[in-house]
Amino acid sequence: MIFAVICKDWPGKLDVRLATRPAHLDYINALNAAGKLRFAGPMLGDDGKPLGSLVALEVADRAEAEQIVADDPYTGAELFETVDIHAWNWAFNPPEAK
Repeated sequence: MIFAVICKDWPGKLDVRLATRPAHLDYINALNAAGKLRFAGPMLGDDGKPLGSLVALEVADRAEAEQIVADDPYTGAELFETVDIHAWNWAFNPPEAK
């Protein structure tokens, strides 16, 4: 099942995001190598700077998605003000259809 993870950064925490980014990218790359990452990237403000994250995970259940989020270095750095996790159906333009 695919889960969409939508994270909003705390205001004024861009420095935390940038300092933690190398560890976060290592973590995301490991998820990708394990076949659990469908897509990921930062959400951007009008100024082009990151203000959150959008991640799609393909995992067994919500509990696994929650654990992945909990283990993310960004979570450990207390970057996120909010984290929403929702089951998601890739209805249009899924990569498998191309």
